[in-house]
Amino acid sequence: MRPGFSGRRAAGMGAAVLVAATGLAACSSQPDGAGAPSAGAGQSAAGGGTYTIWDPYPQYDKSSDWVKLLDTCGTQAGVTVERTGYDTTDLTNKALLAAQQGNSPDVLIVDNPVVSTLAEAGVLTTTEENKLDVTSIAPNLLAAGQLGGKTYGIPIGANTLALYYNKEVLKKAGVDADSVKDWASLTAALEKVKAAGKKGITFSAIGTEEGSFQFLPWFWGSGANLTKLDSPEGVASVALWADWLKKGYAPNSVINNTQTTSWQEFATGDFAFGENGTWQLANAKKTGFDYGIIPIPAKDGGTAPAPTGGEFVSIPVQSDTARYATSQKLVSCLTSTDNSLTTTTTLSYIAPTEAVQTKQVEQNAELKVWVEAVKAAKGRTSDNLGTKYPKISEPMWGAVQAALSGSTAPQEAMAAAQSTAASATQ
Repeated sequence: MRPGFSGRRAAGMGAAVLVAATGLAACSSQPDGAGAPSAGAGQSAAGGGTYTIWDPYPQYDKSSDWVKLLDTCGTQAGVTVERTGYDTTDLTNKALLAAQQGNSPDVLIVDNPVVSTLAEAGVLTTTEENKLDVTSIAPNLLAAGQLGGKTYGIPIGANTLALYYNKEVLKKAGVDADSVKDWASLTAALEKVKAAGKKGITFSAIGTEEGSFQFLPWFWGSGANLTKLDSPEGVASVALWADWLKKGYAPNSVINNTQTTSWQEFATGDFAFGENGTWQLANAKKTGFDYGIIPIPAKDGGTAPAPTGGEFVSIPVQSDTARYATSQKLVSCLTSTDNSLTTTTTLSYIAPTEAVQTKQVEQNAELKVWVEAVKAAKGRTSDNLGTKYPKISEPMWGAVQAALSGSTAPQEAMAAAQSTAASATQ
């Protein structure tokens, strides 16, 4: 996972951040480094003026394609864009504080699990209010920005998880990657790899949101639902991982692995498989060995729904509602089909529309498996979970930790997690 970029944002917005963000909403201090006044702060709502955009991409400076696109969209809308890039956590806190002070930016780009938090806090307007067209957006990606039947922005792109594999390791073990279609065939492949003297699979099961992010494809792939952690399907997903550790198919280090350290293990060349994200493609090319990528298989076959990472472009609530028309032009420009290819290529994302996804695959055939994975993916706050998600995720990752360490049986661990989650979400 690239520091400060898509990988971290994909799995970094867990319970701690969302809880911290919600708690900070009660504060009233001026957010330092917030830049010049934004929406409604004396700017003219008529043509021209300055419109502010906050994003979670501080690594991009004025010379980058991203900032150039923002400036171009501003020019097309007849305004000057004043852009500030924040770290993801900092951005969430500042957005809540700015809203409380009536000083929100005109356009806000945030990690998708945060959308429901900001929407529930009354920070964001709906796409219906601002006449933003979302008809071409893939429904499963749009769902991450929905709460109570309303949509609060447009996904700028998405990343997700899949299985990287080492072709040489599989070849020596007599395993054909195309034979891995479900849990049984994957486990059989791991058994052959171990028998051949190599290591099976590495992933991140750390006790943070990163652990939940990596566990969800297996949990959802079993047919389980986050509202019932201790269902037979949910227990089976934990048991799968625990069994891999017991049999030596996965190392004990996964209990403390982040997505970065898990990738480092895979990059040694000793492992057959490594679960990781789109953001590792550049690093995969640097490993020095031939690799391939397959979707994470569901229990009984097909592609497991993996969680979506990526951001939404939203329009915060303003006291001067006349500003919305220009903000709508800015958002529409950033998410238009013409600009989406540039945006998603720059940010290493898969586009949220089928038309642009097709163009991406035409330019880079390696992205085909990622397009398939994104099509099967789902938002962590989908199913109308909204702000309940972090209250479920934390006990879930705790249960996974307990089961993998051998301190608690999978059934007992998930039963305890369900009890905690149910109490927290009542």
